[in-house]
Amino acid sequence: MVGITTAWLITMRPLLDLHRAPDAVLLAQDLASFVAQCLRQTLRTKDRALLVVSGGATPVSFFEALRQEDVPWAQVVITLADERWVSPVHPDSNERIVRQHLLQGSAARAIWMPLWRDGMTTHEALPLIRGELDALPWPASVTVLGMGGDGHTASLFPHDASWVESGPDTERCLAVPTPMPPNVPVPRVSLSPTCLTDAEQVVIHLTGEAKWAVLQRAEQEGSAHDYPIRLAWQQRHAPCHVFYAD
Repeated sequence: MVGITTAWLITMRPLLDLHRAPDAVLLAQDLASFVAQCLRQTLRTKDRALLVVSGGATPVSFFEALRQEDVPWAQVVITLADERWVSPVHPDSNERIVRQHLLQGSAARAIWMPLWRDGMTTHEALPLIRGELDALPWPASVTVLGMGGDGHTASLFPHDASWVESGPDTERCLAVPTPMPPNVPVPRVSLSPTCLTDAEQVVIHLTGEAKWAVLQRAEQEGSAHDYPIRLAWQQRHAPCHVFYAD
């Protein structure tokens, strides 16, 4: 079980380290270089390094750049920040995106820990997933988060009771009910607020002016209940980096 604090509920003015690139392709390359450097740094002192990534369309170019980096992949464990509860061959599966775009070439040697479990509901699968997450080499070397147009990150949505009311003893992951459109309408499993930020480095990866405007609104002081992406910097132990391109 995660050693939970209530730090993610505290409102504070964020201190964000901005990495800006002229386009999404160069941004993906910059982010890949940064993540690879973090993984190599962790492996100087540890036998394994943990990388937590997000799904969706935004990280595809990043995954394809990262898999070409010079990293001791056999010592890297990779898991997801969240998963939509669909088969890994389904178009909406985050696991499908990771397998297709990251776990290729040399990066195929990485240790992959999926969140989806065949033949189970999200609630049935939670004990198994939590046990496997507990065995990973925390803290993560890097957690790379995306952000939705409503300010959600992973599958933590604004004012969703599945995490807002989870309390101080939250396990490493949560079952999340089907969100409202325009989000993909399927149940999910998401890492919990504290687990998402149990990392040496936290990264927010986003592109486009619309999401930049959302992030700027989220930068104002307030609760993570309104903008869950605030979890990325309202924790106090890990630097938070924003990688952004128009």
